[in-house]
Amino acid sequence: MNQLIPLPTSVQPADGVFLLTADTTIAANPATAEVTAIAELLAAHLRPATGYPLPVRPADGPPISGRLFSLALDPADSSLGDEGYTLHITPDTVRLTAHQPAGLFYGGQTLRQLLPPAIESATPQPGPWPLPAGMIRDTPRFVWRGLMLDVARHFFGVADVKRVIDLAAAYKLNRLHLHLADDQGWRIEIKSWPELARVGGQTAVTTADGRAWPGGYYTQADYAEIVAYAAARYVTVVPEIDMPGHTNAALAAYAELNADDQPRPPYTGIEVGFSSLAIDKEITYRFIDDVIGELAALTPGDYLHIGGDEALATDKADYVRFIERVAAIVAGHGKRVVGWEEIGQAHLSPTAVAQHWAPGHAAAAAAQGAKVILSPAPRVYLDMKYDEATPLGLVWAGKISVRTAYDWQPETQLPGVSEDSLLGVEAALWAETLTTIDDVEFMLFPRLPGVAELGWSAAGRDWEGYRPRLAAHGARWEAMGVNFHRTEEVDWE
Repeated sequence: MNQLIPLPTSVQPADGVFLLTADTTIAANPATAEVTAIAELLAAHLRPATGYPLPVRPADGPPISGRLFSLALDPADSSLGDEGYTLHITPDTVRLTAHQPAGLFYGGQTLRQLLPPAIESATPQPGPWPLPAGMIRDTPRFVWRGLMLDVARHFFGVADVKRVIDLAAAYKLNRLHLHLADDQGWRIEIKSWPELARVGGQTAVTTADGRAWPGGYYTQADYAEIVAYAAARYVTVVPEIDMPGHTNAALAAYAELNADDQPRPPYTGIEVGFSSLAIDKEITYRFIDDVIGELAALTPGDYLHIGGDEALATDKADYVRFIERVAAIVAGHGKRVVGWEEIGQAHLSPTAVAQHWAPGHAAAAAAQGAKVILSPAPRVYLDMKYDEATPLGLVWAGKISVRTAYDWQPETQLPGVSEDSLLGVEAALWAETLTTIDDVEFMLFPRLPGVAELGWSAAGRDWEGYRPRLAAHGARWEAMGVNFHRTEEVDWE
């Protein structure tokens, strides 16, 4: 039990082990569709490597013979909140309980880590499959534990996004922030403005060696598939349409969104700050209302991200007026507005969320009652190089080692932003230099689990305690086929 990431709230080891065998049954209590689906998902993770049938049965059905995994909701234990769980393992039984279904899912991720790394293999392994006896009680520190994936600079298809969701959910992350539009590409079908995807979706960043990379976009059916897949793993998708800057792909698709009514040429570089929607044209706000409306209808989560960063081609007064009007549009479609911290310059509702990335305006947002997500670029922009030898990544925010990404304290990160104002933490993966899922995995691992622990675990964790726990996960990632960076900071087992 000393290899778990994120670090649980309380761990009490005991003598003995529970041995997972071919006659083990998973019992769902109550056997609602949601609890049964969580049990089936856990069984699906365990069946390939073990080769065991691991049937899922209602706990109140016919008597269950053999060894027992029990997944049960406990309505009386409200102290576990929406995502907490208890896990009690004895030599005879495994009992996972939670106040809400999400807690059962997160407890299942802990169970996976308690089994040998070979449990993550896609083919049968010899076993055995012991689980150490003991008691774990675990609740998260923050409600927002996120990962931002940039699909605008380079496009990643549905299968790749599902892979990212699975890897993130395994470490109890619960938000996938999709950066769907930027200067280099528009990645979501908007039926009322079809040229956004048809024209704006065809480009991507030209790679450093001069190769033009293909674009792409999600149909609305694709996006709905991603949202449903994420929801089954208790991950909320937060779509981002960046504006008023970072909009060249839209400006290339529709001339009327430009102040001069002239379409912009497609852009495949990586500079920022040169584009802007036409702030004073009413068609701009009809466009935004249509886009936000279609996205809101496709997104069951509470949040919609409007970007707002690096709007260098828009003066401050226009920017403030724009953000306030767009925030009202988002609210009109029943969503809470999220924006990069520059939105703190505008008047914000207390329901708004500002995402910190570089010191400037997060404190102003918090002073208005808005919540803050911490994504400090020098810490958790995981597209930055690990070190000078890293073949991928940029360096404008610095080189981010595994320790740098992990060894900081959210509650002291920002002057003027108290812990009461913090909604959580989010790693960001921009894709200027990333073109394949292998690239994505290499930059995320082994840094992402540390950010996940920042979001989940209570204060008091430390690098020297974390480092050996992380080392134990190398074999697990090998079994999962994860393309991770074998940094010399960690003594891999």
